[in-house]
Amino acid sequence: MHALRWYMLSLVVVVLDHATKWLASARLDYGVPLVLAPVFDLTLLHNRGAAFSFLSDAGGWQRWFFGVVALLVSGWIALWMNRLPRNKRWLAASLALILGGALGNLIDRMLLGYVVDFISVHWGTSYFPAFNIADSAITLGAIMMAVEVLFLDRGEDDRADQAG
Repeated sequence: MHALRWYMLSLVVVVLDHATKWLASARLDYGVPLVLAPVFDLTLLHNRGAAFSFLSDAGGWQRWFFGVVALLVSGWIALWMNRLPRNKRWLAASLALILGGALGNLIDRMLLGYVVDFISVHWGTSYFPAFNIADSAITLGAIMMAVEVLFLDRGEDDRADQAG
């Protein structure tokens, strides 16, 4: 099963995500920035919503809603990874990163009722929403998937056009 190596990458993402969340929770005071650079700090926050704290004040139902969505998407990604040809390594890696990130945040959401965020990037007084390793893996995986679709997969389309 060639997908096993990609599941291992997903597992590495989950382990790194939870190790860093554990460290942040153990070492940082909630909401108090630890400034590391003029544009970067570590600030422990709890996100009860989705990306950018979407629906964070919705009253609790969002925990289960986003949990079910994450499970469905994770299952779909796992099926997709199992069916990928061996030569689709870039796409497989992108899916593995997305899967690992989704599972990392899902574990938080189900066990804690919120997702632990701690990475804060800002310019002056403009702050990007806090995030974590799982969010970074999802973002990197999505960028890699876009590169695959826009640039790397072109050769197959070009060959099909020339043959037809």
